[in-house]
Order: sequence, then C-alpha cells, then structure tokens
Amino acid sequence: MAVTLASWQAFAVASAFFAGLTAIFGKLGVEGLNSNLATLIRTVVIFFVTAAIVTWRQEWLWPAGARLRPVAFLLLSGIATGLSWLFYYRALQMAPASLVAPIDKLSVVFAIVLALVFLGEPLTPRLAIGGALVVAGVLVLAWPAGG
Repeated sequence: MAVTLASWQAFAVASAFFAGLTAIFGKLGVEGLNSNLATLIRTVVIFFVTAAIVTWRQEWLWPAGARLRPVAFLLLSGIATGLSWLFYYRALQMAPASLVAPIDKLSVVFAIVLALVFLGEPLTPRLAIGGALVVAGVLVLAWPAGG
C-alpha cells in the first residue's frame, strides 16, 4: 500500500526540510558577521527569490475585492517574522545549531496556544498530547545540554 501525502502535508514537510537547512546555513553564515546584518542579507535574498517566483507565475495582479484587513495582518506577520529571524540568528551566533533549532520549534506550541486563544480552534486530546511531546522533545534535546 503506497503512502501519499496531501498537498498541504507535502508543502509542510518541504518547509520543515528547508527550515533545517536554514539552521545549518544560518549558523555557517553568522560566523564573523553581525547577526542583524546576516538577517538583512537573508531578507534581501528572500525578497528577490519570492519576486522571481511571483513574476514567473504571473501573480502580480492585485485580487479584485481584496480588503485591507488581511493586508494589515500580513504586515503584522512580516514584523513577527523579522523579529523571529533577528532573535534566531543572534541565538545561532551564541550557541550550536543543534541546541537553537529545537528551542525554535517551540513555535509549534506557541502557535497551538495562540490558535486556541485568538482563532477559537478546539483543543483536542491529540493536539494537547502533540504539544506536550514537542515541549518534552525540546527539553530533552536542548535545555539540559544548553544550560
């Protein structure tokens, strides 16, 4: 029996893989550089890669009827992303990637809690157990070794 992933799952696995590469490349990239400058370089590269993809797919048209509320949330998301990257690169500069990356995965737990509080998503036993396992994994992988 072949196992297939739904398209969102395939994208999520690809995201996780590239996030892993991000930790390794980022750790190598902050050697001898200011972590804020490293974040700026990364951001510029992301801008150009994303602009190239949008151009290639011909997606520059603004959707008819688009509202400003989603754009405001995208701006807030961009600010949160930038702050996340600044803190992440600074942490990579100060500690091994094998300790920083697991702690960064606490974002899963924060996303679960924030989704419960702000989006009204239900807390299922599966979600609670999974979140607890992420916390346990972070504690096993990073906290005692990094202490």
